[in-house]
Amino acid sequence: PVSFRDDEDTFKILIATDIHLGYLEKDPVRGNDTFVTFNEILDHAQKNEVDFVLLGGDLFHENKPSRKTVHSCLESLRKYCMGDRPVQFEILSDQAVNFHYSKFPWVNYQDKNLNICIPVFSIHGNHDDPTGADALCALDILSCAGLLNHFGRSTSVEKIDISPILLRKGRTKIALYGLGAIPDERLYRMFVNKQVTMLRPKEDEDSWFNLFVIHQNRSKHGATNYIPEQFLDDFINLVVWGHEHECKIAPFQNERQCFYVSQPGSSVVTSLSPGEAAKKHIGLLHVKGKKMKMQKIALETVRTFHMEDIVLADHPDLFNPDNPKVTQAIQAFCMEKVELMLDNAERERLGNPRQPEKPLIRLRVDYTGGFEPFNVHRFSQKYLDRVANPKDIIHFFRHREQKEKNDSDLNFGKLVSRPASEGVTLRVEDLVKQYFQTAEKKVQLSLLTERGMGEAVQEFVDKEEKDAIEELVKFQLEKTQRFLKERRTDAEEEKIDEEVRKFRESRKKNTEEEDEEVREAITRARAHRSEDAVLVGASSDEELMDTGMKGIVDSDDSLPATLSRGRGRARGRARGQNSTARGSSRRGRGSTSQESATSSRTYKPVSVPAKNMSIMDGRPSIYP
Repeated sequence: PVSFRDDEDTFKILIATDIHLGYLEKDPVRGNDTFVTFNEILDHAQKNEVDFVLLGGDLFHENKPSRKTVHSCLESLRKYCMGDRPVQFEILSDQAVNFHYSKFPWVNYQDKNLNICIPVFSIHGNHDDPTGADALCALDILSCAGLLNHFGRSTSVEKIDISPILLRKGRTKIALYGLGAIPDERLYRMFVNKQVTMLRPKEDEDSWFNLFVIHQNRSKHGATNYIPEQFLDDFINLVVWGHEHECKIAPFQNERQCFYVSQPGSSVVTSLSPGEAAKKHIGLLHVKGKKMKMQKIALETVRTFHMEDIVLADHPDLFNPDNPKVTQAIQAFCMEKVELMLDNAERERLGNPRQPEKPLIRLRVDYTGGFEPFNVHRFSQKYLDRVANPKDIIHFFRHREQKEKNDSDLNFGKLVSRPASEGVTLRVEDLVKQYFQTAEKKVQLSLLTERGMGEAVQEFVDKEEKDAIEELVKFQLEKTQRFLKERRTDAEEEKIDEEVRKFRESRKKNTEEEDEEVREAITRARAHRSEDAVLVGASSDEELMDTGMKGIVDSDDSLPATLSRGRGRARGRARGQNSTARGSSRRGRGSTSQESATSSRTYKPVSVPAKNMSIMDGRPSIYP
């Protein structure tokens, strides 16, 4: 058996995912929960003297986190991750490739201007993914500040090459692969079409411990709305799977692929569902050679969550739907259940003083069988001072009867009233599609497709791309007009309608072309927003000069500088910086020359491509 003592050959890695900083930050009771738990996670990293922290996405809950959230995050990272303790591992791969989206393309602890004792590596999740004209995310702010290393970014919709960060500590070598969140259906299609390649070191490829971090649906939410484990390469040793909130951190072996999967789960309860009721943990991963050990660490500052289900029809001796006082009897029974859960929560908290005082309580009541729900708002008033979520303690639901296949009626009231926390995740694009499919003929789409409109509405809702819908309409209208001109359709309304219908049906069948349309429309919307921002900035400068406030503007060059600011400014210069100079500024932290360590290292893809590729600038290409 391998001994995982703290020696020069053993990596110690703290693993966590889905921290969701800023979740319910305005809630007077639960507002600080995520910040307190994040501090606990980093405190564990400091006390265990880990080599680095690995995060699996969704560090932030909002795509554009508030100033309070960003400030609290920066505060915690600076407090726990900066210091004089030397970093004991080295980077062997070309960092200009690993961090090529950054203007500082090297790991933060090798920056001569920073004093990092615990490096943090993170991919982005679906909550904090890159958006906007410059495709920036909140992690890029932390990366630019030198407090976090954002990796695993891929913007190509045609091909994804996942290049590993190569780490070495003594005789142990880790190839760290990462892939930030990508829409599941798109990534599923790319895997099927063999457009995803994981690159491997050419020399001694079997001597590396291969660690892959991913943030996608693991459980099946639709035919292609998840990523099956068998899609992943079988040379991987361990997959850290983010996005799923249920804690299953103990590595579970995939018998078909032979790799292990660890699902750390979230560190905060964001939905009152059974999966979130499991005890929250983070992991301390030990890696020595090709062997590993995962040590579970229970989080003590997570608010306790108790949940129970009641089926009223299972208690015919207590509840008779024909009894006029049955509703009062149901309410009294629910109060007893809630009191029992509160007693259990109090007993659990006695052994852990760091746990928040007020628990989360959820009682799901199935009232199928002719029963009527009572007033939950009046019920919740009794627990305002004892429960953290008084407004949604009780959830009434009924089992829906199976409808005939030809029954296309859709009750939007029922669909929307059932919260996503009950295991049904409502997506904007699905609601749009269902609405138009069941709408009356006079309000159905005749030119646009439901899928395209759904994605545009999602961009509008989730990412605040205010021009997304308008640009999609314009783009599809222009494309249809070009089609009709090419077909030289007669100027008769019926013939035009028929050609438009055929064209629309052909686009619906070609999903890749439709995806391309949506992306083009979103790109236009972002460019439109950027132009508006520049014009606003230019007009405000002109107003300053017109009102005699020229002293505020330093020189005549300031206006053109604003107008010329574009995407990727100075990125090429940053990539061209001398990596040897960076590697030599490590202040004695296991400093072997980075250039000599990487000069002879070449890579090859796992799936053999048709042509040679290179993942390192100016280095040997990958052999086919």
